[in-house]
Amino acid sequence: MARAGRPTAEVELTDDERDTLERWARRPKSAQALALRCRIVLECATGATNGEVANRLAVHPATVGKWRKRFAANRLEGLHDEPRPGVPRSITDDDVERVIVNSCVEVLDAVEDHGATAVSE
Repeated sequence: MARAGRPTAEVELTDDERDTLERWARRPKSAQALALRCRIVLECATGATNGEVANRLAVHPATVGKWRKRFAANRLEGLHDEPRPGVPRSITDDDVERVIVNSCVEVLDAVEDHGATAVSE
């Protein structure tokens, strides 16, 4: 019997993709959002519908549909966050590091020149 509604993207995994998804899903240092996306794709690969996957993982069916579609189009790369809209950062990480280092050096110089009590006042 054919399913009603829009057709869903089929998710077929290679062995390497399955291994990577399983590793990302259970790795403690993975972002929880990425781990959930991996679990969604792994469930979709079993042939389950969006509703079935949503019920198993306690998410909305639209969420399952989004990540199924993104994975089908872009594979593993599609599971990572896309760049946020808006103006790109104008202050680079190097600028931030330079300010922090300079601030620390200035405080240390002040301590050496005037003693710790002058800096704390």
